[in-house]
Amino acid sequence: MKIKIINKSENPLPKYESTQAAGMDIRCSLSEPVTLQPLERKLFPTGLYLELPAGYEAQIRPRSGLALKRGITVLNTPGTIDADYRGEIGVILVNLSSESVTIENGERICQMVIARHEQPELEEVKILGETERGAGGFGHSGVK
Repeated sequence: MKIKIINKSENPLPKYESTQAAGMDIRCSLSEPVTLQPLERKLFPTGLYLELPAGYEAQIRPRSGLALKRGITVLNTPGTIDADYRGEIGVILVNLSSESVTIENGERICQMVIARHEQPELEEVKILGETERGAGGFGHSGVK
């Protein structure tokens, strides 16, 4: 599969960092460094524009190293880029650490996973089929 991409940033195109990686790293496109204060969130531009095929989405997910080492994560994770969206990819980052964190131009801020999806037709019913679990909610499976 090939996906059309426009790169208006000075950064390299997203790429997979290993041969079996599911996500490719996305870099931010900044004219100057941006500092996030503790619990602050901001939208970070990437300079990237995609043309996804119908039936696919791009999921924007946090980078585990950035989350562990600096407390930075993607706020609406996973963020979804629909196949009919043609605007710039923006990434909402939040600082969950207790210290301010500065993000530099070209820094890898998230990863993008391309995934197939369906648009099923919803059928309204009065009763759902029964299962062993039933309506048991959070923590109900008993797995420890």
